[in-house]
Amino acid sequence: MWRAGDLVIDVRLPEEYASGHIAGAINIPLRELPTRLRDLPAGQVITVCSTGIRSRRGAETVARLGRTAFTVRGGTKAWTAAGYPIATGPEPGMRRRHSFWRRLASRMPPLDPR
Repeated sequence: MWRAGDLVIDVRLPEEYASGHIAGAINIPLRELPTRLRDLPAGQVITVCSTGIRSRRGAETVARLGRTAFTVRGGTKAWTAAGYPIATGPEPGMRRRHSFWRRLASRMPPLDPR
């Protein structure tokens, strides 16, 4: 889902986010999620925190607001342990996209709107 470009929201406080977050994740602290979610692009959402506890609450909040939501079990600690990219600082950082996914998407026929 991350490689496909789905929205990743880190629900930790800004200083926690800056110390290390999933590359490409945006920071919306858990308490701000209900009011800021409507300003984000449509589609499914992945929530993350350090260990997965706050992100589970974030995913539940997102789901209550009518969006499909997932959480990263084990949080950024599990993400890092698995060898996936982490960014530091207040900006989201670059998401490493694999050309395989771009090639696959370019070969897919458009969806039939019926």
